[in-house]
Amino acid sequence: MAKGPSVNYEEVHHKALRTAALLFLEKGYTATSIHAIAAAAGVGQTSVMRTFGSKEGILCELVKFVLDGQFAAARAMLNGVTDDLVLYYATETAMQLYMAESDESVRDLYAAAYTMPESAELIRRTVSDELLGIVFKDYLPGLEHEDFYMLEIATGSMIRGYMTVPCTPDLPIEKKVQSFLENSLRVFRLPEEKIREAVTFIRQFDYPTIAKQTIDNMLVQLETAFE
Repeated sequence: MAKGPSVNYEEVHHKALRTAALLFLEKGYTATSIHAIAAAAGVGQTSVMRTFGSKEGILCELVKFVLDGQFAAARAMLNGVTDDLVLYYATETAMQLYMAESDESVRDLYAAAYTMPESAELIRRTVSDELLGIVFKDYLPGLEHEDFYMLEIATGSMIRGYMTVPCTPDLPIEKKVQSFLENSLRVFRLPEEKIREAVTFIRQFDYPTIAKQTIDNMLVQLETAFE
């Protein structure tokens, strides 16, 4: 029996991931199917499934890019401004909320990332490993790694809740961000004066512009990552 043409799975991975990112941003995660991703990428649906396992597998790959992009953007914003890690945390989480509010498809993508089991666990582990224990160790000196993981369950659920409620005239984005920061920073037992400092600090940035630039930069990085 003649064999079919061989499949370049690295190429499938690259094309499908880039295409999925574009479709998720255009239509949202929920409304985008594996079939649509494969068709738009010009690759076989079976090859996509073998490469990623599921649509959530694609989401997990994109979550890694998004987290790296958010952290890098926050560091760039604060370069030469401050090295205060609490203000870095406030800046990065505020940017997430602005990004989610920038478009309904982006909101749906964030909501899925914080909801689907594999991607939500990836977020919890990444944030607790790379951020919380560094930022808040001086305020919570007795906590171990798994304690910070448990705190990320709480604050991750909190930010998902804020993301999924659209802004209204009575709930502008500035009020939403302030409320999230006040409540999330209290979880880490920060003194009220430090919380007020963080809320005041983030007001100096043009988040709508930075959020758009961050999304655009992520797409460029995704395009060049496998070259």
